[in-house]
Amino acid sequence: MAQPLSASRLVKALRDEGLKVVEHRSWRTHNRNSKGPWGPVHGVVIHHTVTSGTAKSVDICYNGYPSLPGPLCHGVIAKDGTVYLVGNGRANHAGLGDDDVLKAVIEERALPATNENNTDGNRSFYGFECINLGDGEDPWPAAQLEAIEKASAAICRAHGWTQRSVIGHKEWTNTKIDPKGFSMRGMRTRIGSRLKGKPDGPAPTDPPTGQYEPFPGSDFFHVGQRSPIITAMGKRLVQEGCSRYEQGPGPQWSEADRKSYAAWQRKLGYSGPAADGIPGKESWKKLHVPNV
Repeated sequence: MAQPLSASRLVKALRDEGLKVVEHRSWRTHNRNSKGPWGPVHGVVIHHTVTSGTAKSVDICYNGYPSLPGPLCHGVIAKDGTVYLVGNGRANHAGLGDDDVLKAVIEERALPATNENNTDGNRSFYGFECINLGDGEDPWPAAQLEAIEKASAAICRAHGWTQRSVIGHKEWTNTKIDPKGFSMRGMRTRIGSRLKGKPDGPAPTDPPTGQYEPFPGSDFFHVGQRSPIITAMGKRLVQEGCSRYEQGPGPQWSEADRKSYAAWQRKLGYSGPAADGIPGKESWKKLHVPNV
């Protein structure tokens, strides 16, 4: 039995394990706590999204659907291994599952087969949605599998759990098939091996000196301006969960670029005229646009 990690402790645990973490929108206060209890927590459930595309998948997991409001997990693990945090608290991810499975997780022993769905899993489990179509054909890149291993180990390490506290959604309920395409038994072996060693240490947050695109000045960003810098900027805005693009991003400055950058400014805490969507020196420095 354990109390849930605070938002700050969760971020630190993941980064200390060597993961790249993106804090998406207002994830720190985004939860379903008004609909039921959150905690004590006992383990981690791994899912696949049945979606493709990072920005789309992250938005879906943050917002949810009319019939199932978000957050739909705590973190989304992209194919490149980046973890996007979308919720902090109770999340609509595990649903009802087998009480015998929960007992096995708590006791950290072999899992029984699921034969009933009578227990609220949203109360007891952290959830990670991993971007994959779930059709058995969509590949699981090595970087993504490593991130699943690291994210699971990070939470187990923070709570003093073993790898037996990590289960697949299909091991929690007999109504689901996820994650499909890799073995949870094999993943637990990987997590167990990782837990025997020390964390990898914080992932580098900065590229080597000189790899950032210098601020070109606010006057650079105007209608008609074309530059690969604008494309690179747009890609970083997508990575930060600030995309307002229907297509792109592309090399020509557009209203979509302005709206996306305004979202980035608001994410940094700017408001009013300071969040007008025109890059300024300080917000540009924090965006870390790579050299082109």
